[in-house]
Amino acid sequence: MASLFSSIRLILLVVLLISCMVVEYNSASDLSQDFDITWGNERGKILNNGELLTLTLDNISGSGFVSKKEYLFGKIDMQIKLVPGNSAGTVTAYYLSSEGSSHDEIDFEFLGNLSGEPYTVHTNVYTQGKGEREQQFHLWFDPTDDFHTYSILWNPQTIVFSVDNVPIREFKNLENIGVAFPKSQAMKLYSSLWNADEWATRGGLIKTDWAQAPFTASYKNFNANICNNNSSLSCKFLVENLDPVNEEKLRRVQQKYMIYNYCTDKKRFPQGFPPECNAT
Repeated sequence: MASLFSSIRLILLVVLLISCMVVEYNSASDLSQDFDITWGNERGKILNNGELLTLTLDNISGSGFVSKKEYLFGKIDMQIKLVPGNSAGTVTAYYLSSEGSSHDEIDFEFLGNLSGEPYTVHTNVYTQGKGEREQQFHLWFDPTDDFHTYSILWNPQTIVFSVDNVPIREFKNLENIGVAFPKSQAMKLYSSLWNADEWATRGGLIKTDWAQAPFTASYKNFNANICNNNSSLSCKFLVENLDPVNEEKLRRVQQKYMIYNYCTDKKRFPQGFPPECNAT
């Protein structure tokens, strides 16, 4: 009988391990396996046998790409080198999104700058077509000098935005207090480089200098860790949360580098802040 119980326990353990397998797509060797250039008429390119992807903007058009796969929860990493020099008016968007008017979306947007001034990292979360949850940051390095890793962790409990493995923002699942959370719509990964000089730099005061064109952003080392077929909630990325060390990193980044938080904008919410702003 003891032998039978041991065999059953072993079988259950094997089943659990299989159900918790993580599928890791690491296409650093060939980005063409994971992405399609979707617009820009040759301004988006996959180079060096798929090791590098570039998007270009000129005074005629920008460009963009989209992932071939959809993701429902996981951790997405991409190394990006942003447009150097005077990039005022340009926006490099990097985001997860589903489709339709009631779409979900998780946004990084990098707002261009005048030479020598910091980039603005704009973040937002949409649920069921509604966003308006902006937080903005300055980076603690020049994101145009080299590639840096920009990550989105997304699971049923939380969304965490990270830069070089340092968390800068967390959006928790607060459905228990009536805050919608994206958890049922699979999303693709998108990126685009486009002209938004009506709002991107100093609220549109600084326009794009087309004498600086073409503008180019570069991408490499894409990595997607996702759970296979919505496997068991024991899957690592489905239960991951910030530990105390990373919670402290998050607090310090927000204290030092956050330049806008919708949860402190009284002019925007004269009748009171959204409920997630008051959650602890």
